[in-house]
Amino acid sequence: MNTPDDDSEDDAPELPPGVKNYITPQGFGRLQEELRHLARVERPKVVEVVSWAAGNGDRSENGDYIYGKKRLREIDRRIRFLTKRIEAAEVVDPARQSGRDQIFFGATVTYANGRGEENTVTIVGVDEANLERGRVSWISPIARALLKAHEGDVVTVRTPAGGEAIEVVAIRYGADAST
Repeated sequence: MNTPDDDSEDDAPELPPGVKNYITPQGFGRLQEELRHLARVERPKVVEVVSWAAGNGDRSENGDYIYGKKRLREIDRRIRFLTKRIEAAEVVDPARQSGRDQIFFGATVTYANGRGEENTVTIVGVDEANLERGRVSWISPIARALLKAHEGDVVTVRTPAGGEAIEVVAIRYGADAST
């Protein structure tokens, strides 16, 4: 039976058709660990609660049963999502990048906008993006503009308000790039 909870796989962004799911080794490890935790810890606990609640009689007004079944659907949906993402993942280790004078996946880039304000972002996989931590998806407008640029290059970021010129100030990879 399909319920409204089952309609969407997850809140994470869909990958455009034909686009690879690039991910750093650390991001891949986090996805695997989340999947392991859900399958081996969370799901068994919820199944135990639902089984116990089901044995308590009337299920229509049994909050533990109703909430447990809902939580079980959420966990199963997340497990399906993580399994698909992990299967489609292509792990790229930024520390192994040979062209360190150019921006590629995994680079930590400091850039300046037209007002001279500097920002630093790390280009990561879709599943690792976290703007508050300065981690942007490699398919985001800022990353697309920066990819393949060198220090000193001025590139144009496409924004809803139009193009914005930014200058690449610094490029770092691997251990040097901690953000």
